[in-house]
Amino acid sequence: MKESSNKINKIWKTVLVIPKGKVASYGQIADLAGLPGRARLVGKALALAPKEMQLPWYRVLRSSGQLAFEKGSENAEKQKGLLQQEEVVVLNNRVKLKQFGWQPDLAEMLMGLKY
Repeated sequence: MKESSNKINKIWKTVLVIPKGKVASYGQIADLAGLPGRARLVGKALALAPKEMQLPWYRVLRSSGQLAFEKGSENAEKQKGLLQQEEVVVLNNRVKLKQFGWQPDLAEMLMGLKY
């Protein structure tokens, strides 16, 4: 269980570094957390995050830029609203990754991610 909680903590720390107004994919978060191929674990970790952590879960999208939830669902509308508050454009349940995708540089990674 400790190994699993360590992986989840790495995911949370990575998500916390995504800047306001930017988004990342589940796979990208897994890769940056040192867990390549574990995109599904990222989704699980986001669901397990305590509310008081204020994890910006809504900044994590599918690799296509699509929101994580079914179009029109309550969760999709919540995610869309939170992204729009950060001036991320959401059209047809999708974000243009070329425009809003997070591409951290080495310095940002070294300063932001402390495992």
